[in-house]
Amino acid sequence: MSYETVRYDVADGGVATIALDHPETRNALSDQVMQDLLDAFTAARDDDAVRCVVLTSTHATVFSSGGNLAGFAADVPLVHKHVATARFPRLFRLIGELGKPVVAAANGHVLAGALGLVLACDLVIAREGATFGTPEINVGVFPFMIMALIYRNVGRKKTNELLLLGERIDAAEAERLGIVNKVVPADEFDAAVADWAGRLASKSPVLMRLGKDAMFRQQDLGFTAALELLQHNLTLAFSTEDIQEGVAAFFEKREPVWKGR
Repeated sequence: MSYETVRYDVADGGVATIALDHPETRNALSDQVMQDLLDAFTAARDDDAVRCVVLTSTHATVFSSGGNLAGFAADVPLVHKHVATARFPRLFRLIGELGKPVVAAANGHVLAGALGLVLACDLVIAREGATFGTPEINVGVFPFMIMALIYRNVGRKKTNELLLLGERIDAAEAERLGIVNKVVPADEFDAAVADWAGRLASKSPVLMRLGKDAMFRQQDLGFTAALELLQHNLTLAFSTEDIQEGVAAFFEKREPVWKGR
């Protein structure tokens, strides 16, 4: 599939790669980039051959510079800006409800709105040298659209620091705070991403869908309501052929053959 600002590719093994590809703006999250991301993730969701998605960038040093500041200052009706920014929550929810695991391969600097995009993903691998931050306050803006994602991944006081001071942190600090899962040297980065993506794509697609749905839906529920939801999903899992195959393969000491049902 062809898009104006992102590259989309599905490799053998069921791994789809969505790569931000608008280097002249350092992959700023313009209306067009956001729409292309929505369309690409929708394509991945609807393609049964896709088992895992990797979100990355073609830029040599920048994953994304964040929101499009030119759009913020554009002389257009306010309602147009409101409609345009609605793409952010739509994309974050789409990733959460995708039914397939998403790995953010942060191969460069992750700034402003891009931090929310990365945190919407299930797993994050960072290349050494990448930095992370929400510098919006330094240019008279504030990271409203991504605040909810940061608070759900990082402690409150540290989130306050990121939002209010607008300073960058390095990849090692991002790992310590729980923003990324692991940091990998540049010469090992592609292999590390491919390893995780391949392992995720090899899992039962139906159990992955049930599991990821439960992960997304339970995060904001009260404890009792979360337990009820999770019990419901476990009962659904018992009804699948893949759970029977997985258990049988374990006892027979062989690799499972998933049917996806």
